[in-house]
Amino acid sequence: MVTEKIKVLLSDPQILFREGIHFTLSGEDDFEVIGETTSNEEALALIESNPPNIAILNMKNGKLDGQTVTRRIKRNFPSVAVILVTDIDNEELLFSAIKSGASGYLTKDTDPDYLLDLIRVVAQGSQPIIESLLIPELASRILEEFETLSPLSEQFNNLLARLSTREAEVLAGIAAGKEIEQIATGLSSNEETIRRQLRLVANKLVANDQAQALITAAQRGLPSVLPGTTPAGQITEYLTRAEFNEFKESLLQRFKSLIGESS
Repeated sequence: MVTEKIKVLLSDPQILFREGIHFTLSGEDDFEVIGETTSNEEALALIESNPPNIAILNMKNGKLDGQTVTRRIKRNFPSVAVILVTDIDNEELLFSAIKSGASGYLTKDTDPDYLLDLIRVVAQGSQPIIESLLIPELASRILEEFETLSPLSEQFNNLLARLSTREAEVLAGIAAGKEIEQIATGLSSNEETIRRQLRLVANKLVANDQAQALITAAQRGLPSVLPGTTPAGQITEYLTRAEFNEFKESLLQRFKSLIGESS
């Protein structure tokens, strides 16, 4: 029986890095590199014409960064998993990668054996990037993110996903530096349940990120949605209550599929 190979697309401006990954993958029987590009714009075009199983994209590559391309891929080609690569690891990039919907995240100095393991795990449908939520600083950042979005969500009839009480407790425990075993014991739970809740948190982050992008896009075609002034200090032309309600209803319809899976 012939096993179908994992189709991989590579996008990175550094030819030596791409060739290194290509060489590593070519030595394995279960991989097939179906395309290489130097920019994420080209990668997106290739994915649209011939979707791979996995796209390995550089986070800073061309006019479109890896996070933006990942959002588009997950909207239009949800079966394509994305692994984002960065030159230098930092919390901001990692947080952005999680919200974009990436399944994996790595730096260019990653060991080749780890890369192979990561691709195989991602190809099976797993999201190793969720393990990053166990980092105390990142857990604290996520709690702040949901708190910051709360007023915006209220503006749109609680449209954005919110943390459940238990999810907030899990994140608070991680932020306090507790190990997952300690958190599970303290909540009379188990590790599997805690990890499942972290997956739900990650899904909500992705859904909210997509929702915010749609809100921003929708606002560009309207005089104003939320109170404020223009950068020049001029008072904006506000929507009527009826117009605002109509705007909210249209967004609710567009977000139904996104929020429905993660709320």
